[in-house]
Amino acid sequence: MEIEKFSYDNKIVKYFAYATIIWGVIGMLVGLTVALQLAFPEFFNDYLPLSWLSFGRIRPLHTNAVIFAFVGNGIFTGVYYSLQRLLKTRMWSDKLSYLNFWGWQLIIVCAVITLPLGISSSKEYAELEWWIDIMIAGIWVVWGWNMFATILNRRVKHLYVAIWFYVGTFVAVAMLHIFNSFELPVSFLKSYSWYAGVQDALVQWWYGHNAVAFFLTTPYLGLMYYFVPKAANRPVYSYRLSIIHFWALIFMYIWAGPHHLLYTSLPDWAQSLGVVFSVMLIAPSWGGMLNGLLTLRGAWDRVRDDVTLKFMVVALTCYGMATFEGPLLSLKNVNIISHFTDWTVAHVHVGGLGWNGMLTFGMLYWLFPKMFRTKLYSKKLANQHFWIATLGIILYVIPIYIAGFVQGLMWQEFNADGTLVHGEFVKTVEAIKPFYVFRSIGGLVFLIGALMMFYNLFKTAKQGDFEADEPAEAPALAAITHADKNESWHKRLERKPVQFMIWSIIAVAIGGLVEIIPTIIVKSNVPTIASVKPYTPLELEGRDIYVREGCYNCHSQMIRPLRFETARYGEYSKAGEFVYDHPFQWGSKRTGPDLAREGNLRSHYWHYQHMIRPKDVTPGSIMPAYPWLKTDDLSTSLTERKIKAMQKLGVPYEAGYELKALADLQKQAKQIAKALVTDIKNKLPKEIQKEFNFDAEVAKLEKKEIVALIAYLQRLGTDIKAK
Repeated sequence: MEIEKFSYDNKIVKYFAYATIIWGVIGMLVGLTVALQLAFPEFFNDYLPLSWLSFGRIRPLHTNAVIFAFVGNGIFTGVYYSLQRLLKTRMWSDKLSYLNFWGWQLIIVCAVITLPLGISSSKEYAELEWWIDIMIAGIWVVWGWNMFATILNRRVKHLYVAIWFYVGTFVAVAMLHIFNSFELPVSFLKSYSWYAGVQDALVQWWYGHNAVAFFLTTPYLGLMYYFVPKAANRPVYSYRLSIIHFWALIFMYIWAGPHHLLYTSLPDWAQSLGVVFSVMLIAPSWGGMLNGLLTLRGAWDRVRDDVTLKFMVVALTCYGMATFEGPLLSLKNVNIISHFTDWTVAHVHVGGLGWNGMLTFGMLYWLFPKMFRTKLYSKKLANQHFWIATLGIILYVIPIYIAGFVQGLMWQEFNADGTLVHGEFVKTVEAIKPFYVFRSIGGLVFLIGALMMFYNLFKTAKQGDFEADEPAEAPALAAITHADKNESWHKRLERKPVQFMIWSIIAVAIGGLVEIIPTIIVKSNVPTIASVKPYTPLELEGRDIYVREGCYNCHSQMIRPLRFETARYGEYSKAGEFVYDHPFQWGSKRTGPDLAREGNLRSHYWHYQHMIRPKDVTPGSIMPAYPWLKTDDLSTSLTERKIKAMQKLGVPYEAGYELKALADLQKQAKQIAKALVTDIKNKLPKEIQKEFNFDAEVAKLEKKEIVALIAYLQRLGTDIKAK
């Protein structure tokens, strides 16, 4: 048998590992800043009222940095290392490998620049604008092309289980990203979602839930199947369980997205499908967790002494906790309490900090001594990091779990006479402020642990001798591709990567097709309401400001048909109310009250003051101030193009209306400015009113962004006559 000599590319692994560490620290630092903004809002309002640092803009930066920069680079680190060794070959193209690396870093830098500037599509975990979405798709194809060409060029007969998960990740994320990112560009920095209202919400959470499934879960399960057996020096516990785990997981996960939209205007049949498959998901998820933990059978003494295995055991435990809680939260009676609360935030961070974070740390501690041909600089420091990280997770999630329970129960509490005990939303905010402080401490502790790892691995690399091209040898594939007559159907499939990928695409696509296509093409799923009209040009501009400032991060626009919600906010939301919303703005968290019926509840002057000095208007509020809205002029350079874009998306503006839009915008802006200036003048002392130049103040105010935002807020919920 002829033995071929070749080398593994460790340089690309090193690059991605460095990026993982650096972006991880940055993402966690931004997350700590976001947590501090909620814990100490007075400081950020009074001393740092900066538009690019406001909560609504940097909260998406935190999620994108952690998901796509930290975890994304962690995925590529592990895949590029393990894939070469599992296939006994170098990556098919070094050029594609480095295009993957630099392209991915460029995408992250674009996100770091655009999101704080308010350049956002507002779709959770998919906030980046259309041209960045195209870049993501392109670089993802580069990675998939390189990976699949490497698979075809392998020197092994069968594909190992880790590679199944890598293939499933590639096809699912490509499908999810492309379909969710259908947008109509208005300019280089602005676009509108192709979908609207209910349809947009379904597509978004089909993507959003499965971004967790196929970006934060399946690739990391592939890494688990490689690095846990390697670190433990033991084979995977069960090959059969691996097969069930993989196929059941990728088939079921894609159906579960609608559980994010329970009791909303989404059709009941879609909600029910989401619940059923979410509950079923616990079986394959726990099957995978047990397969990982039982791989350590007979090696528990090593876990006590090996810091890498400690991180991996906690990671698997957190994966088990998160995948038990996910189905639990999809039950309607539990979701009534959890939805829109901090309970969901705690749940997500069990997975993010525990599953992704701890597995990444364990993988990096295992990789660096291997690649740099040396011992870990300090095992003691690594062990300290393990305990500090574990403590940080506990200090983070427990207070936020409590905050979520407190919120959910306080919102539902009624007096004997049928009125709400906590009628003012701000009372529920004040009750959970201490938990936000504890959460910040937990985040700080976790970040300190990451910095300790940064130092430890830096010193490890410095003392070592890096091997960029690691020599290896293996027999050619042609010498070992003979078929075994007794091999199982799955073994045969593992020899045929093209068929394997096709079946993976089919398994992933079925759920999405069944849920999304009927919602889009069957009109009865989204019944129209004759009184619902398109936004005026000024309201449309105000809505874009609402999106830019990330108001959807704290406010929902979806009143569920539940007594405690209708008692607080008014008539429940109807599907037909959102048919012109590109994109939808239902929100997923209520740090502030729901705004679905906000229109005409309060005066223009109240909204003006509330945006500039929220804590003076509502004592106890943790809402950030937006002083720039009263000083920045409203840009109308794209108004005509925005109206034309909406017409292309099916919004029924009359033909040629784009030519009249600017005049209508200016007329409505003047009306609101006059009402505002009248209220402002009436609040002044009599002697100052005499010197007040009314017309000049109106002319100045009507051009400001705050007028457009007020127009939008005053429109919300006014299209139907609610009881």
